[in-house]
Amino acid sequence: MKIIYFSIIITLILTSCTHVVKKHPSDPNSKYEWENLVDQNLSEWDVYLSYKIQPGYNGAQPRDEQGNLIEPIGLNNSSYNVFSTIKEADNLIIKNSGEYYGCLVTKQEYENYHFQLKYKWGNKKWAYRENLLKDAGILYHSIGPIGVDYWRSWMLSQEFQIMEGHTGDFWSQLTSAIDIRAYKPEGNLNPMAHSSQDFLPIGFQSPYKNYCLRSGNYEKEHDEWNTLDLYCFEDKSLHVVNGHVVMILKNSRYTDEQANTKPLTKGKIQLQSEAAEIFFKDIKIREIDSLSSSQLALF
Repeated sequence: MKIIYFSIIITLILTSCTHVVKKHPSDPNSKYEWENLVDQNLSEWDVYLSYKIQPGYNGAQPRDEQGNLIEPIGLNNSSYNVFSTIKEADNLIIKNSGEYYGCLVTKQEYENYHFQLKYKWGNKKWAYRENLLKDAGILYHSIGPIGVDYWRSWMLSQEFQIMEGHTGDFWSQLTSAIDIRAYKPEGNLNPMAHSSQDFLPIGFQSPYKNYCLRSGNYEKEHDEWNTLDLYCFEDKSLHVVNGHVVMILKNSRYTDEQANTKPLTKGKIQLQSEAAEIFFKDIKIREIDSLSSSQLALF
């Protein structure tokens, strides 16, 4: 009976997305207001664009034909239309053309929250990913300057991957790290998340490197909307894909310029542009003052 009850509770919490319970799950008044992050002018976001990354890219700053360094496009350059809004029926949708690497980045920092969005893929892919899987991502706890990562497009952060066949994977950005319940890898394999396993350190200076696969593929068909939920509370986070918890993470941290390890528990949120067309809608966030008892039991 306890197992059945636990299953029902966690399913309701992670699929209905109507509220996050406080310390007393039975309290009908323990609700939090959603903040909508989409309007026609994308007023809650800044736009940063770097380059049209080409096949063979090695992480260096691109150069022109004369060998001169090319500067990134930069912040809020209105000459480019990578991110735009379109109206479909009653839905306001963000179109990310993917033509340039970069991101939408929230103007505000967030801490202790439930973030949710819906996405579906478009049909276009650009140079670097022309023969690769479509790719994007949610970068959370984003701090510091933009463009410091390998791709010169994003901030130091933790990544909730959005990628064909890999949505829910984790990447660390720059010097971030986190512990994930995952199987230890063997040979050339990557760690794979699973709720039955102990926590492995993933990220900067980890023996398991900076990438971990999600526990399973719960993505919908190419032209259908997927719902992603990201729960962040203190040093813990949960990656949820279409109602399924695919990764359990804790001890979020980063290494600063003085080689000190510091907690990474708040920051801005970035939505990646990564050479693939993708659409977002119903992007919203709400503050929480705890994970639910069912969610905490996963840790």
